[in-house]
Amino acid sequence: MPSTPGSPSELRRLTEISSILIRYGFGDFLRYAGVDQIVEKAGQILHWRGQEHVEDLPAPERMRKALEEMGPTFIKLGQILSTRVDLLTPDYIRELEKLRDHVPTLPYEELVVEVETQIGGPLADVFARLDTEPLAAGSIAQTHRARLQTGEEVVIKIRRPGIGRTIEADLRLLRRVARFAARHFEDIARFQPEQIIQEFANSIHNELDFAIEGRNAETIATSFSDDLTISTPKVFWDVTNERMNVQEFIDGVAGSDRDAVNSGGFDKKIIAVRGANAVLKMMFEDRFFHADPHPGNVFYLPENRIVFIDFGMVGQLSRQRRDEMVDLLYGMVERRADKVTEILLAWADADVRQNLQLESRIDAFIDRIHGVALDRLDIAALTRDLFSAMRDHDLALPSDLTLMGKAFASLDGMGRQLDPEFDMMAVAQPFLRRQILRRYAPDRLARKAKDGATEGLELVTGLPRDLKKLLTQAQRGQLRFGIDVFQMDRHLDRIDRALTRVSMAIVIAALVMGSSMVMSFSEAKMPVGLSVFAMLGFAGSVLGGFWLIYSTWRGGGRR
Repeated sequence: MPSTPGSPSELRRLTEISSILIRYGFGDFLRYAGVDQIVEKAGQILHWRGQEHVEDLPAPERMRKALEEMGPTFIKLGQILSTRVDLLTPDYIRELEKLRDHVPTLPYEELVVEVETQIGGPLADVFARLDTEPLAAGSIAQTHRARLQTGEEVVIKIRRPGIGRTIEADLRLLRRVARFAARHFEDIARFQPEQIIQEFANSIHNELDFAIEGRNAETIATSFSDDLTISTPKVFWDVTNERMNVQEFIDGVAGSDRDAVNSGGFDKKIIAVRGANAVLKMMFEDRFFHADPHPGNVFYLPENRIVFIDFGMVGQLSRQRRDEMVDLLYGMVERRADKVTEILLAWADADVRQNLQLESRIDAFIDRIHGVALDRLDIAALTRDLFSAMRDHDLALPSDLTLMGKAFASLDGMGRQLDPEFDMMAVAQPFLRRQILRRYAPDRLARKAKDGATEGLELVTGLPRDLKKLLTQAQRGQLRFGIDVFQMDRHLDRIDRALTRVSMAIVIAALVMGSSMVMSFSEAKMPVGLSVFAMLGFAGSVLGGFWLIYSTWRGGGRR
């Protein structure tokens, strides 16, 4: 590790995490990282022997169990990593997808301490009724049912006390590990672990702030304000804050309750299509989507209506990214391996010269699906296969696309649970076609032309200013040029060998000239032994000449 944790609490946490990793068979990594030295210097003792029943488990399962035992930060990290099919192999992805928050409930009196401090009084004064028995408990929050003074039935989501401090301490340790891994493991460094941890930190900070979750819910609710079949719970802002979210109680059937769904009189085919249409609309039209639409995050109401809940994890796409995704899918259908490869390389910010094999891999992939009707393609499987191809070629994806891949997978799984014949691509096809048509609509073309004209005008008007800045930097000696030459080491080695030969030739010439000058005074009175040095000079120049000829001949042969 780069440095020792800065406080006793951090050291205790590091010791606890290290012990868990050792118990699940990951002690070698701790030794390599130097964590054992840090902990032992602080007077702690680590027992490096694993438990026998753990050592027999597959590595993915051991990782999942270790993450669960390390607590909420690492559970959330594992859930994020389960979306990174571009980084992890399928066996790890399947195992990490099982990560769930299995934590005991907190007594109500302990749970509400921080919230009541923030609002300046007991919660019992805010609500007409408040059930002290929880509806559910997670690693970050616990939910209780209540009734407002105005009579509305609500669900209160309360953040666990002290969870913010625990997560911040864990994030500091994760940043240290990411920095260490980037410096010492070349295979890990190319996936930018520090950036992954920073993106994870941003995500979990958003989940900790329940006011942000409320705004996410309202954003999506506004998008479906004209659709009576899709809704989100109402947020009661007068009693919602960073530590507590108060939302409308949904008196419906939870999507995770299969028996209740089967006996509830719902048309599951209609629900599957409506749910898919809703998430695809969020992705391709609104570009702001629920990133985890699994059955536990939906409720079903009479007349096959759907209510989405839990907006702690959302994704957002730029217009460019959305258009690239559409181009990617149509590029596969139209057998444009070059176009698909170009998009994948752009996503990974990769050098095309280093990934020439990727196009042949994509071409073979397209051949495999060619001839399959667009409405019969499995969009979730396509996404997984493409991301796996990127992983095999050491290409990492931007975080917004990994969330999109996770949403596709969750949506496809939920749809097939409701309807075994559910076809995601058939539902997605109209959205893709509409996006293609909209791209060439007159208003879009006019806006692009206007943007292009504006950028061209800015370039022309800004040219004198840029030239002046360039000349000023040159006059001050501040102008720097960077040259990126392919196989630079090889060229530098050739230059080094050439300079060595030139230097040797100069030395040989100097020896010849010096020895000749000395010998020209042979008839004059010279110090004793000087003629011997002259002869040695001649001999050295002859040997050096032979070496130079041989070196030049050998170098020419290598070329």
